[in-house]
Amino acid sequence: MAQNNLTVWQRLSKAFGPNSLLGQDYPTFKFDKQVLLKTPDKGEYDREKLQAQQTFYLASQWAKIENNLYSQAIYYEPSRLSATYDYESMEYTPEISAALDIYSEESTTVNEDGYMLQIYSESKRIKSVLADLFNNTLDINTNLPMWTRNTCKFGDNFIYLKLDPEKGIVGCQQLPNVEIERHEVGLTDKAPVDLGKAEAKKQLTFKWGNKNMVFQSWEIAHFRLLGDDRKLPYGTSMLEKARRIWKQLLLSEDAMMIYRTSRAPERRIFKVFVGNMNDEDVEAYVNRVADKFKRQQVVDSKTGNVDLRFNQMAVDQDYFVPVRDPASPSPIETLPGAQNLSEIADIEYIQKKLLTALRVPKAFLGFEEVVGDGKNLSLQDIRFARTINRIQKSMIAELNKIAIIHLFLLGFEDEISNFTLGLTNPSTQADLLKIDVWKEKVLLYKDLVADPGNGIQAVSSTWAKKHIFDFSDEEIKLDLMQQRLERAIGEELKNTPTVISKTGIFDNIDKLYGGPMTGSTAPMSGQEPGGEITGPPPSSDLGGLESETPPPTETETPASVTPESFEDRLNILVESNLIEGNIILDLEHGQDSLGEIEKELDKLLKN
Repeated sequence: MAQNNLTVWQRLSKAFGPNSLLGQDYPTFKFDKQVLLKTPDKGEYDREKLQAQQTFYLASQWAKIENNLYSQAIYYEPSRLSATYDYESMEYTPEISAALDIYSEESTTVNEDGYMLQIYSESKRIKSVLADLFNNTLDINTNLPMWTRNTCKFGDNFIYLKLDPEKGIVGCQQLPNVEIERHEVGLTDKAPVDLGKAEAKKQLTFKWGNKNMVFQSWEIAHFRLLGDDRKLPYGTSMLEKARRIWKQLLLSEDAMMIYRTSRAPERRIFKVFVGNMNDEDVEAYVNRVADKFKRQQVVDSKTGNVDLRFNQMAVDQDYFVPVRDPASPSPIETLPGAQNLSEIADIEYIQKKLLTALRVPKAFLGFEEVVGDGKNLSLQDIRFARTINRIQKSMIAELNKIAIIHLFLLGFEDEISNFTLGLTNPSTQADLLKIDVWKEKVLLYKDLVADPGNGIQAVSSTWAKKHIFDFSDEEIKLDLMQQRLERAIGEELKNTPTVISKTGIFDNIDKLYGGPMTGSTAPMSGQEPGGEITGPPPSSDLGGLESETPPPTETETPASVTPESFEDRLNILVESNLIEGNIILDLEHGQDSLGEIEKELDKLLKN
């Protein structure tokens, strides 16, 4: 009765909120501190007392660990904020952006029917309800790639679900990942459903800090990649292991660009003849000569002073060196630029480490060409498929929660587990590898259970199924029962001609187009060479044997329409050498004509 007095939101809170506690509730015990046990046996009393003391000690241990985990989550919040800003900056690196696109595309490939999410259920109604939810309401083919990309990028993705008590989930909205906090244990957020202070402290809630809004667990879909327990209760980004390498790569690329711009230009050395000029006047004379060539004065916009000391040497500026020997050879010499501009081994080394951290094959990003027959790429594809499968499992876990909430609100509380969601495996190489493994297992099974010629098999069929196919004893029994049932079905199918002599499917067709000589191209009796039929209608016997010709009547009775003739869009192609062209008969038009004839007859009878 208490359950019937609750609203749908209160029942949803009891299913997903404080009452469920995600399996994190304190242990409950039979005895308390006041009354342990009423018994005349002192030994039993001492034993129960000791057990109660040990039980309360374990409960206190659980509380300490729980508080420690909560403190760890609180300390991670500042680090999470800085990491999120790093992930946003890493987005502008082409290698990382392409890797995120590959994660999203490979995890959300469509099947041969064009569906991204596969729904399996024994109930057609449940399957249709979930198909309408994901394909129409949530538009999963458009939103799931974006959700997957955000989940791989930040490690978390928060989606707000718009709920209706009668229609279930009617919409969704993306929330800013950096502003949403997940509070699990030890918090004092007040729940909208009054379920007790002790339970309210242990509920799972989500908080939007900037808006000062608190959401229940069934209002938010939290997609997360669980990988590092130090970041719980949040997920771990696929870019986390590449953060340090990414910063090193940026510094190395900047250093390389600075070196190329400063050392790459080719310069010239001009030797200026100064003769017996005093040493104090040499510098001023050389500078004056250089100024006449290319150098320009720099005027400080703030002070108006002319400043030449900080005038950076441009690409086209050269060196002027004073000489006293008038016979000095080559007064103008060329100073070559940097000769090792093609040496980028350090950049490539850091780039390889970055790709290793991203766990994306180089060939997928265009950094490596496929050599040989592609076997190396196939092996890389299989390894990468395992990474994609891990991402898909994380996405399916939260999609299951969305489906359960929708079915709960629609009243399917007894069938919230009667479905299975799946995403397409992107790796055909992995599927082919599984097929090859199964082929080898089947061949091995056949060799073991085959008779070598002495009437004694190598092993029994039961042993082979258990050790090759990993069947359990119950699965072996079930397989034997299924084989027996299938054999019985096969024997029944063999007796079909004796049990069913005539199905009646072709009665209407045989009445309209059947002839005494089935399969013959010769014209029937009563048929003129021009193609017109002048004789009585043909026989309707299925066997094609000759039968007595019915006497001609003045008005021909139309052929009866059997239930089988109501098939939608049933077109019959009639080919005849005596009739020019092909005639396509649509039975639907014939049915419509019969209906019009019936209406006209009704009008005549009324008149």
